[in-house]
Amino acid sequence: MISVTDLRSGKVFEDGGEYFLVLSYEHIKIARGSGTIKVKVKSLTSGATVEKSFTTGAKVEEAILNRKKVQYLYSDSKVYVMDMETYEQTVLDKRLVSEVAKFLKEGLEIELFSVEDKPLYIQIPKIVDYKVSQTGGSSRGNTVGASQKDALLENGLTVKVPLFIKSGEVVRVDTRTGEYVERAK
Repeated sequence: MISVTDLRSGKVFEDGGEYFLVLSYEHIKIARGSGTIKVKVKSLTSGATVEKSFTTGAKVEEAILNRKKVQYLYSDSKVYVMDMETYEQTVLDKRLVSEVAKFLKEGLEIELFSVEDKPLYIQIPKIVDYKVSQTGGSSRGNTVGASQKDALLENGLTVKVPLFIKSGEVVRVDTRTGEYVERAK
């Protein structure tokens, strides 16, 4: 059991037989009353995001997660990944990757979190390099502001990039926002 005051972003706990990933944490203290802990959590079984409130002294069951590095191989109706140590292939449900599916590319290393060999969720890197497959032309002299154009990346994702980016170049994309970060070196 862990105290609810120890719940921070990224922590996973069990409540009522369901696993929750903490997204944000807030401690509210009003005058002489006891404090309240409000956490915004994502249910790892249903995928729903909810807010939960606890009194300061409450405790929740800590989830013991197994974490391992896997490599994304491909997907059809299911998602296939390979364990980086044993080279064993694992089949994941599409629901696990629905939020990050647009950022997946062949060979991408991701982290798989599971409880008792049951996969719960995956975590992808915050910054990923992609090759630009196609980009629109830029009109010369159209640089009053920070001008951008659309670029189609190797995995089918479309992002706004600066006018100087050309097809065939490699760019870095922030997977939290889906925005261009910089040109890869």
